[in-house]
Amino acid sequence: MEAWEFGSAVRRWRDRVSPDAVGVPHGSRRRAAGLRREELAALAGISVDYVTRLEQGRATAPSEQVVEALARALRLDDGERTQLFRLAGRAAPGSGVVSARIPPSVQRLLDRFSGIPVVVYDAAWNLVIANAPYDALMGPTSALRGNERNAVWRNLFGPASRARQTPQEHDELVGRLVADLRGTMGRYPDDHGLRRLVAELRAASPRFEELWGTAAEAPRAEQSRLKIIDHPSVGAITVDCDTLVVAQDDLRIMVYTAEPGSADAERLQLAIVLGTQSLAG
Repeated sequence: MEAWEFGSAVRRWRDRVSPDAVGVPHGSRRRAAGLRREELAALAGISVDYVTRLEQGRATAPSEQVVEALARALRLDDGERTQLFRLAGRAAPGSGVVSARIPPSVQRLLDRFSGIPVVVYDAAWNLVIANAPYDALMGPTSALRGNERNAVWRNLFGPASRARQTPQEHDELVGRLVADLRGTMGRYPDDHGLRRLVAELRAASPRFEELWGTAAEAPRAEQSRLKIIDHPSVGAITVDCDTLVVAQDDLRIMVYTAEPGSADAERLQLAIVLGTQSLAG
């Protein structure tokens, strides 16, 4: 990879992106029309220092996950995304692997949810992106590293979720996730990252190993989508959690809402305001 070419492309595309287009608040005295480095870093879920080193050509060989995150944050079209992967010395992921790509049509849908907690997972239940209201409700996702960003791993090993669950509810959730992951393995048998994740889960968790052996059975239907979130500042918030599956792109979009006009809706809005202020600070 010619590091300076990669960095130059990132800078050029960063200058092109309007803050309004990606939901970044900005003041009237803003001098730059495009995104600042810290804004791109926040959108991509990487450090400002790493973005700086990439743009200056001092960091080489960014991972596939970093390139995908930058392409998503920069709102690149398919051709530009392929070019960014090429400049990174990598081939854009093909159809035979689990993709973290969010296509423009899905991104437009997510933009409509700008004030609602939303998180997106890929087919292997790796966290792709979470918006600021989600982080405000459920805790910052930027602190999650490695396998912690996988929902199956996280539900087996932590860190703990703010969603309140009985032991039975937790066991049923893990069972559904493992069954879904087994289906994903069947669709992407040659995905090395997916195979590595499953191997690590099988080695680390006897419970996962047990479930993996029976995951071909149909998972039990979820009885309720209601969740109680124990927020550290606001207290208990009862929300609906709806999972939307984008079949063509094999993504899972989880949306958290509360009954309009209810006390839970007020608490949810307060949690979002408090959390986004804290994250911005």
